[in-house]
Amino acid sequence: MSGARARLEEERGRTTRRLADLRGDFRGFVEASQDSNADDEHDPEGATIAFERSQVGALVRQAEERLREIDAALARLDAGTYGVCLTCGRPIPAGRLEARPAARTCVACA
Repeated sequence: MSGARARLEEERGRTTRRLADLRGDFRGFVEASQDSNADDEHDPEGATIAFERSQVGALVRQAEERLREIDAALARLDAGTYGVCLTCGRPIPAGRLEARPAARTCVACA
């Protein structure tokens, strides 16, 4: 399971960096619209700041959820239940855990 811990910690590092970048982007969109009275909702030139902010906000929420999944997998690893399907209790195949280190269920239960 040491390989699993390394994969999870590597994935956690990548996700943490991605989340920091996305939060920076989000702050940038908020700051860009803060001091402007421009009507970007009706700008014919393309995507609005509000739309971009919404998109980045959704990506932030996805990254936060991914981080929670990874942390839960690390907790299962510490508890000795990592690699056991939370639904049926059978082992999760090694290939699935390599592809999705934070997997909670086997393929049949997914």
